[in-house]
Amino acid sequence: MLLMFERVLTANRGEIACRVMRTCARLGVETVAVYSESEGAPLHAELADHAVILPSGPNPVAEYLDIGAVIEAALRTGADAIHPGYGFLSENADFATACADAGIAFIGPAADVVRSMGNKREARRRLAAGGVPILPGSAATLDGSEDAQSLAESVGFPLMVKASEGGGGIGMQLVTDPRRLGRAIDRARSSARRSFGSEDVYLEKFIMDARHVEVQILADSSGVCAHLWERECSIQRRRQKVIEEAPSPSMSEQARDRLIESAVGAARSLGYTNAGTFEFVVDGDDAFYFLEANTRLQVEHGVTEMVTGVDIVEQQLRIAAGYALDVGAARVEGHSIQCRIYAEDPQTFIPSPGRLSVFHMPQMENVRVDTGFRAGDEVTPFFDPLLSKIIVWGESRGAAVSLMSGALSECRVEGVKTNVPALRSVIARPDFLRGRYTTGLLAGG
Repeated sequence: MLLMFERVLTANRGEIACRVMRTCARLGVETVAVYSESEGAPLHAELADHAVILPSGPNPVAEYLDIGAVIEAALRTGADAIHPGYGFLSENADFATACADAGIAFIGPAADVVRSMGNKREARRRLAAGGVPILPGSAATLDGSEDAQSLAESVGFPLMVKASEGGGGIGMQLVTDPRRLGRAIDRARSSARRSFGSEDVYLEKFIMDARHVEVQILADSSGVCAHLWERECSIQRRRQKVIEEAPSPSMSEQARDRLIESAVGAARSLGYTNAGTFEFVVDGDDAFYFLEANTRLQVEHGVTEMVTGVDIVEQQLRIAAGYALDVGAARVEGHSIQCRIYAEDPQTFIPSPGRLSVFHMPQMENVRVDTGFRAGDEVTPFFDPLLSKIIVWGESRGAAVSLMSGALSECRVEGVKTNVPALRSVIARPDFLRGRYTTGLLAGG
């Protein structure tokens, strides 16, 4: 077994912290958890070898965003590497720099790549220069001084107002009526400020009846860049993904090859290292356009792991420790689908905080459950309401759909509302069963 790191701090919480710790434990690497005192005794803190309470902040989210406090926790516990998970500081270039300055390995790309890809406008500019097709959009940020209406007319309606920093669909506003542009910009800026500390927003053309397809990339410091094929992420609510699958059920072999070639070429042009995802919008003719690059582990990485057999977190650790990428001739076998279980009203998608009096997830063959909760835990209004991810594998897509249907029927959650009824409805719809759906399949998509 390779000696990677002695101790890794996970600068995150919930299911992703638990998932990173699972691979670390298998590799014999000790783990450190950080958590907010407001969370009580969360599962990720219980699973870790060491746990540090973060200093109290204005709210629990701010505690996880305190770079100095996270670095101090790593130094105090002797952690020689930090895995940021997703969200929080995962795409924060200042955090990556702070890790390097403290002599701690950041398990992710170099800070300059994080910075350039973290700003969506800069990412568009760089990749367009490299020949990657991008959607029409505004080059300038909408800071209140530009003629937004004129910019919008040059882009064309419908369009999206998007935050330049961050991701996860936060702050996105769809505008179909020019008269609603001003309000959409104000709402997007407000949401971006709260979530990312920046009011920087821009405009991007919106393609109706589109699909959302992404390519998983892994690259090491020697220049080896590999892909782990693509994922279909078109089923969304509030611009956030809720069901993902691998491989995409709707792409032709020719389109898939072009998409993957574009993503790998983009990664190489950036000098990319570690894990990353290049996301594209695909129209009805299989033409694709770059959306964004996520310089971190994706929420939906599990479906790729299920069909390729590659532990992406292990590869992240290898690369960050200076070892060569080790995925061999990764290929796709079978089909995998993931459903995200949220504590939310299944009709309005409004979060449903509360205490989990009952929390039972399926325990079935070829079904993987990633979660950071157990019965008795409190689902607070401060954090994203993701409870768990159910990931299934089948020899065919039909088998995977059938298995997911059975797995969802095994879910029993009491104390909060969940989106399970909405998920069961979606996977039974004819368009989904045929694998011919777009981002508009789910209301609120």
